[in-house]
Amino acid sequence: MSDFITIYAEATPNPDSMKFVVSKMILPNDSADYRTKEKAEGSSPLATEIFEKYSFANGVFIMNNFISITKLPDVTWETHITPIREFLKSYIESGKEIILKNKVLSADEAGEIESKIIKLLDDHVKPAVEMDGGAISFKSFKDGVVTVVMKGSCSGCPSSTFTLKAGIENLLKRMVPEVEAVEAEAE
Repeated sequence: MSDFITIYAEATPNPDSMKFVVSKMILPNDSADYRTKEKAEGSSPLATEIFEKYSFANGVFIMNNFISITKLPDVTWETHITPIREFLKSYIESGKEIILKNKVLSADEAGEIESKIIKLLDDHVKPAVEMDGGAISFKSFKDGVVTVVMKGSCSGCPSSTFTLKAGIENLLKRMVPEVEAVEAEAE
């Protein structure tokens, strides 16, 4: 028996990305970001189907209870939101696999400074970024520089640079004196 779910679409600060919020957790406490069909193949059957079904799809990001889809710039959302919602609802209710595998660096695997940085990102930054249909993950800390990966609607968003420098960098510099700068990297 399948679960009955609801899905609604929500605009993000990135005009090319739309966040589709599902009434249940689909990838709890984890995330997966695919910028091409080839990257999705062998990892996410859902993202692969999105790329196959919607030729305008330019990115698929899956996390907790939402899927953010980034479109090509010359396509408008108006005629695509309802069919995408219906497709996602049918796919998820059918119980098909969403993600086959995904690894995340845990705080236990990182050193003391890295653990502080990861905790600050998890507690203060991730919830805000997720509300906008994206995600941020810790990549490394070396020579005073924190490298993070911006995913989903945050990847390529015009306001992400401001968010990174004015918000995230200021928070980390204030709370972890060893941090001198924060840089974003594409996944």
